[in-house]
Amino acid sequence: MRRPWNRTGAALVAGLAGALLLGTTGPATARAQQEEGPDARQAAPVAASPISPASPAGTGGDMTVRTDAGWVKGVRAGGQRLFQGIPYAAPPVGELRWRSPQAVAPWRGVRDAGAPGSRCAQVADKWGLPGSEAEDCLYLDVTAPAPARSVGNRPRPVMVWLHGGGLMRGAGSDYDARRLAGRGDVVVVTVNYRLGIFGFFGHPGLENSGSFGIEDQQAALRWVRRNAAAFGGDPRNVTLAGESAGSHSVCAQLTSPSAAGLFHRAIAQSSPCGAGSFEGTPLTPVLKVPLWLPKASYEGYGQYLAALLGCGDPGTASACLRGKPVADLLTAPVIPLPGYGNAVLPEDPAKVLQEGRFHRVPVLTGITRDEGTLFAPALFEEPLTAEDYELKVSANFGTAGPEVLARYPVGTHDGPPLQALAAIMSDLDWAWQARDTDLLLARHVPTYSYEFTDRTAPPLFPLDHGVRPLAAHGSELSFLFGVGWESAPLTPAQRRLGDTMIDYWSRFAATGDPNRPGLPAWKRVRPADGTPYVQELAPGRGGIKPFDRASAHNLAFWDELAGRGTGAGQGAKTE
Repeated sequence: MRRPWNRTGAALVAGLAGALLLGTTGPATARAQQEEGPDARQAAPVAASPISPASPAGTGGDMTVRTDAGWVKGVRAGGQRLFQGIPYAAPPVGELRWRSPQAVAPWRGVRDAGAPGSRCAQVADKWGLPGSEAEDCLYLDVTAPAPARSVGNRPRPVMVWLHGGGLMRGAGSDYDARRLAGRGDVVVVTVNYRLGIFGFFGHPGLENSGSFGIEDQQAALRWVRRNAAAFGGDPRNVTLAGESAGSHSVCAQLTSPSAAGLFHRAIAQSSPCGAGSFEGTPLTPVLKVPLWLPKASYEGYGQYLAALLGCGDPGTASACLRGKPVADLLTAPVIPLPGYGNAVLPEDPAKVLQEGRFHRVPVLTGITRDEGTLFAPALFEEPLTAEDYELKVSANFGTAGPEVLARYPVGTHDGPPLQALAAIMSDLDWAWQARDTDLLLARHVPTYSYEFTDRTAPPLFPLDHGVRPLAAHGSELSFLFGVGWESAPLTPAQRRLGDTMIDYWSRFAATGDPNRPGLPAWKRVRPADGTPYVQELAPGRGGIKPFDRASAHNLAFWDELAGRGTGAGQGAKTE
């Protein structure tokens, strides 16, 4: 008997956001407390940090910094300088709900920047990760090396990190960037942005709706341009980086006209920007979730949600919705996807990317070896039998079903039938599209591609139905950051891999090229190559080397099913 789908349509998208969650309460402050002693700042998030009436005179050296809105005082943590809970935009509450971010009000005295700001409104999930009803949440954290200036008194590169979480959950403070900042000699800015119905809701009565969360990210980038120098950073050398939904957001910013000049390099982890791989082919991804929504779709769905919330009258819908309590809005089945056809995303980002009209900045991009293992268990309420698996594959691939089953038989994946489905998703939904994205980007900008292949890496969360995580979605994060979710500590070999990854990431942030003396060479993607160069990232001697993504992910098989022949990536052409 075929098992029922757990979620479909919009409900599937909303439900999968839980699986995409990449964060929990802020580890940076908690760990700083342990290291700094009992007098360290409390880690509990606050709606707005208290402002001291004292003047900045006589305060602690490079721990007190003047921003364009006022003075902030941070804490010293693990050898780095940490400034948390800095507002970069006015609280989007009341009449500012579902409006473009507004300028923050200046303050007098010195603002305490020793604890993170509130997480943006979100629901808790089955893993026990925290929810929030805070709309006053547009805060960022700055982690800067000490001393304030680098050797030679040169400003440091800046990395702006956009958190994952399916555009439904997470917070910038979930990522402890002290190791990245210290080893990489970079200033790291982690950002909160509006999520779910507050960040990605559209309605005809709301001006420029559909992507307020994307606008928030741009407001944070403008804050960085104005204030990076005060923290020792170079506002002319900003790298925008993110993983999962954060990478999705990086892709959006690459195509947004209003983001022009706000960043100078881009890092996209585990969400390939290209969305056109399946167009004109008989193939269908297993995870049928689009990257972008047109205006007609998000405004139409917004009208449906408004009626569901008792605000169906078009003449009063906006005021009615702005009057709804946060708790009521969090129950609405929102579709957490960026919408286009507004000021921040005037055109379909997929079309902009395909036509090569995105911002000309170097890109470092990649995936993990087993992206599908986090998502496959989220698709079903109960484990699949072998018969269920065969029915699902046949339904998804039609006449090609027997060939797919022959290539991905249940018995060869050392796990339940869902393990085989996860392998299909890793290969088709991620690696096949990643190859096309690499080639597309490389036609226009310097592009460096990687694959994280450590199948012993600590997973984000326990997976349902006995699926083995392997090198799962998000498993590379603990190699770059201290992360807030519970996981096993890295082994010495994994720690060394993390050091090398930080060296690559920070070198790329500094120069647009991850290579430097002492690191294994990393070749650029060449657009004329049907199989682009991929750098393997794995622990142990010889773990960093060229990676044969095509063989590992059966790309020739999927090319043949797509009618491309073999080894023919979509972007494998020159201008």
